[in-house]
Amino acid sequence: MDLSTTVTVDEQNSVARVALDGALNTDTAPGFEKQLFEVLEGGHQLTVLDMKDLDYISSAGLRVIFKAAKRVKAAGRRMAAANRKPHIDKVFEILKALPDMAVFANEQELDDYLDVMQQRSRQERG
Repeated sequence: MDLSTTVTVDEQNSVARVALDGALNTDTAPGFEKQLFEVLEGGHQLTVLDMKDLDYISSAGLRVIFKAAKRVKAAGRRMAAANRKPHIDKVFEILKALPDMAVFANEQELDDYLDVMQQRSRQERG
């Protein structure tokens, strides 16, 4: 699955909104990272990742988001994730519960686990 992004900027309020549509995975993360970091160079006080149409996220996608969040925080600005679907939200909950713990043997094992959890969350919601 592909990923498309749409960037809108509200200069008056210093807000950049990046809408994600599709899958943020190993294949799409490098292009997304490049685009996101270009947006961050704009120096807006708030960057919002709108995940309303994000269908899947892997560890590669999470890595890009956390790297960007760290950069934004170091610059004294903020980043937020909005409109997360329940199965995407589940991934963030899992990582929040295990912030500094390496519990997976490798990246593939983590991605497999995240994939199962997102599928399970989708099924529970019908």
